[in-house]
Amino acid sequence: MLSTLTSKGQVTIPQALRQRLGLAPGQAVEFGLSADATCITLRPAPSARQLPTQGFGMVKVSGPHVAPDWDAAQLTEP
Repeated sequence: MLSTLTSKGQVTIPQALRQRLGLAPGQAVEFGLSADATCITLRPAPSARQLPTQGFGMVKVSGPHVAPDWDAAQLTEP
């Protein structure tokens, strides 16, 4: 299979490979390079939203967002 590198450094992954790897549009992929730099590996990678260490955006909010430095303790009466 052949693909051409664009002036922006982009390459189209052939459809047969995308299907075999189960890749969908917008999905993150991970690249690797062999020690002798003769082989590039490609595999599906979890997106930032799927990483458990990334907590931002995990809870959907319908109202206004709260500032990160907001403290609920400020609302209590002394």
